Amino acid sequence: MRTTTAIGLLLAGLTTSPFVLGQDTKAPSATPDTPADVPADDAPNSAPSGSDSESATAEDESQRPLPLKTLRKFTALLNQIEAGYVESVDDETLLDNAIHGMVSRLDPHSAYLDAEEYEALQDATSGEFGGLGVKVQMESGYLRVVSPIDDTPAARAGIQPGDMIIEIDGKPVKGMAMPAAVKAMRGEAGSAIALTILRDGQDEPIELNLERADIAVASVKSRLLADHYGYLRVTQFSETTGDDVDKALSELDDQTKDGLRGVVLDLRNNPGGVLTSAVDVSDLFLDGGTVVTIRGRAAEAEHVFKATLGDALAGAPIVVLVNEGTASAAEIVAGALQDDRRAVVMGADTFGKGSVQTVLPLNDGSALKLTTARYYTPSGRSIQAEGIVPDVPLASVRVTADESVSGFGYSEADLPGALANTGANADATDSAKDNAAKQDDTTTPDTVGTDPTNDDTADTADDAPSLAERDYGLYEALVLLRGLYTLRPNEAANEKPGQPASAQKADDAADPNG
Repeated sequence: MRTTTAIGLLLAGLTTSPFVLGQDTKAPSATPDTPADVPADDAPNSAPSGSDSESATAEDESQRPLPLKTLRKFTALLNQIEAGYVESVDDETLLDNAIHGMVSRLDPHSAYLDAEEYEALQDATSGEFGGLGVKVQMESGYLRVVSPIDDTPAARAGIQPGDMIIEIDGKPVKGMAMPAAVKAMRGEAGSAIALTILRDGQDEPIELNLERADIAVASVKSRLLADHYGYLRVTQFSETTGDDVDKALSELDDQTKDGLRGVVLDLRNNPGGVLTSAVDVSDLFLDGGTVVTIRGRAAEAEHVFKATLGDALAGAPIVVLVNEGTASAAEIVAGALQDDRRAVVMGADTFGKGSVQTVLPLNDGSALKLTTARYYTPSGRSIQAEGIVPDVPLASVRVTADESVSGFGYSEADLPGALANTGANADATDSAKDNAAKQDDTTTPDTVGTDPTNDDTADTADDAPSLAERDYGLYEALVLLRGLYTLRPNEAANEKPGQPASAQKADDAADPNG
C-alpha cells in the first residue's frame, strides 16, 4: 500500500501542466544545442496565448484520468524490482529512473535534468564550460555528432559531423542515457578522455585521445575578405550573438573605404543555440517580415517572431554557408534569409532539427527539458528531419596548390576520344600520369567547417588560390558574392553599401561595378 500510494501521488504531480511547473522559477533564456555535450534549443518560457478553444483543449487533455490498468502494472513491476532485484534499491532511485525513462523516450531532445545536469546546462548557456566542445544527440543507442565547435578539443582532434561515438573511456555508450553520456564527456580541464568513434567510409573504429579544456567559445568571428567584403563566422547562438554580429558589422564597415559590398555569413558546423538570438541575427538583415513561426499543442507555445524595419547592409548581397553540421537555430537564420530571398544559401543540406525545447525548472533544483513546438520558416516550411536545401550545392573538397592555379583544371588529354600520344616521350608521359593518379588517391576531402579566421592574412584577388586551398567553400562563396554585387539592380548600384537605406543619397558618379 505504501508504494502504491507513493506512485499515485507522484504520477498525479507529473500530470500537472508543464507550463504551471515552470511558473515559480523563470526558465533560462537559452538552452543551446551546444558545445559539449548538450542537445537542445529553447523557446521562451511563455509565449502569447492562442485561441480560447486551443487553451480549453489543452486543459481538457490535462484533466484526463490516468490509465488505471497501466498504473497497476507499473506498481507491480516496482514491487517486483524491490523484492527480487539482485541488489537493494530504494524507492527514490527507482522513481527517479522512471522519470528519466519517461522523458527520454519521447524524442532525442527531451530530457529530465537532475540538479547537477541542470547546472551544467546553465554553464553551457553562458558560453563557458568544461568539456570537449561537441554537439551530440542520441541515435540508435549511440552518440551521433551534430557538429564540433571551432577552437575546441573536439575540432582539433578532427571529429566530424556524423561521427558515431560508441565508447567513452573504454565504456560502451550503448545503454547509457543521454545525460549520463554527456556527463561522462565533461570533466576538469586538462583531464584525459578516450573516444572510440565510427565514421562513414572507415572500415575500422577510430581511437581518439583528447584532453578536456575550459572552453569559452567566441560566438562571432569576423574579418575582411578582399578589401570590400566581410566575413562573419557564427559558431553558435548564445545570449549575446545578436549584439556581437551587429558590432562586428560596424567594425567591418569602418575598415572599408566605401562601405561593405557584401558579407559571407558562415554557419557551417553551427549547432544552434538560443532561439531569440537567431531571431536577432536574422532581424539585422531583414527589412521587416516574419523570421520564424513556432507552433505547438499548447497555446503558450504559439508565437510568431517578426523582424523590425531596416537592413544593416542596405541590401548588399549575402551568401550563407551551411553544411550537414548546421542545425536548429542556425537553420532558422538560413531559412529566414532564404525565404525572403535576402541571401543565397550555399553548401550542403543542413541537419534538419526543426523542434523547440523549453526548459522548465523544478523546485528541487532539477529541470524538465521538453520539446514543446516545431518551428516553421517564413514560407511555412518545416525543416524537421529534412533540413535547409541550399540554393547552390557545394561539395566538401580539398584543393591542392597545383589544382588551384591550373586554369580550367583539365587539358586536351582529358577530353573524350582524345588522340593518344605516340611520340618518343609517350612512356614518360604515362608514367607521370600514373604518379599523379596515386597522389590523387591519397587526397582526403577538406574538413568541413574549417576556420579561416585563424589566418590573419587578408584575401585579395592576388591570393585567391591560397584561400581556395585553405577553405574551398569560402573561396566559392566570395566568388559568388562578387558576382552578386556586380549584378545588382541599377538602383542598388547607386547606394552606398553597408549604410541604412534611410541614410543614403543617390550618387550619380557611383561605379556600378564596384
